[in-house]
Amino acid sequence: MKYDKNQVHYVTTTVILVKDGKFLIAKRADWEKAFPGKWTVPGGKLEVLDYALREKDTGVQWYNILEDLSKKEVKEEVGLEFRNLNYVTSLVYIRPDNIPSLIISLWAEPVGEVLDGHDSGEPNVKLCNALTEYKWVSLEEAKNYDLIEGIYEELEILDKKLKTGKMDKWGKNTQNL
Repeated sequence: MKYDKNQVHYVTTTVILVKDGKFLIAKRADWEKAFPGKWTVPGGKLEVLDYALREKDTGVQWYNILEDLSKKEVKEEVGLEFRNLNYVTSLVYIRPDNIPSLIISLWAEPVGEVLDGHDSGEPNVKLCNALTEYKWVSLEEAKNYDLIEGIYEELEILDKKLKTGKMDKWGKNTQNL
């Protein structure tokens, strides 16, 4: 496989949603090009129109692009809003079309349906047509799902962070670091 040193990367965010110690995972449709039928977390790639039509925050740049992308993708894919967005890890994935994709893995707390101006506490998941099922799973339960490679280790990193306040780097068998 040949790589062009000047090749542009896609930029993608994924968001692990955490509620009551459980993580939201969703199954990709069988017709998806990348990872058909695998379980994943919501996310998507940055497109120029995600910021170019907005007014710049300074004379020459836009801020909060990854945050806004994450909000848009989570809303589109699972119908949820969230709060307290935080970093987990990052990776590069070479897509089937040989375009590298930089993926920034984040986590957040879902916001429940707003009833009478108050958060009900219950997230109302509404899947897009590219996703066929969803589950709220513990780290132990996540082992029973055919997750995209690497996502389980991301869940391990986050689970440790939530339990101990310490954040590890991604690695096979992260729990042993």
